[in-house]
Amino acid sequence: MSLSQLPALNAILNTTSALLLIAGYYFIRRREINRHRACMIGAFVASTLFLTSYLVYHFHHPTTPFTGQGWVRPVYFFILFTHIVLAVVILPLIFMTFARALRDRRSAHVRIARWTLPLWLYVSATGVIVYLMLYRFYG
Repeated sequence: MSLSQLPALNAILNTTSALLLIAGYYFIRRREINRHRACMIGAFVASTLFLTSYLVYHFHHPTTPFTGQGWVRPVYFFILFTHIVLAVVILPLIFMTFARALRDRRSAHVRIARWTLPLWLYVSATGVIVYLMLYRFYG
């Protein structure tokens, strides 16, 4: 795989993570714990692979400027800014949520998961949006 293919891979991994998060939520609402667990572990793996690929790409490649003009420019930077800030916030939340689940501390897990899930889903979805805006629509 070439370096130029990593942004597309990153978008695929973020999409995979988002879909697994949605499926995990679906399964936990139906009290299907094993399916929920499998989806959440899958989302964690997809996000971990994304982060690894993202870091490799940006270690070897300079930043890609956004070329969109007009009203879309502030929209892009708002999405990018919130994505970056929440990506930093979500990382420790994911680890805390997983740790509580692995230790079978369900009530503590549920309390933090109510924050972790929507933030993680937002970060995954906006990662795909940033990719599309940067590399497909305006790149």
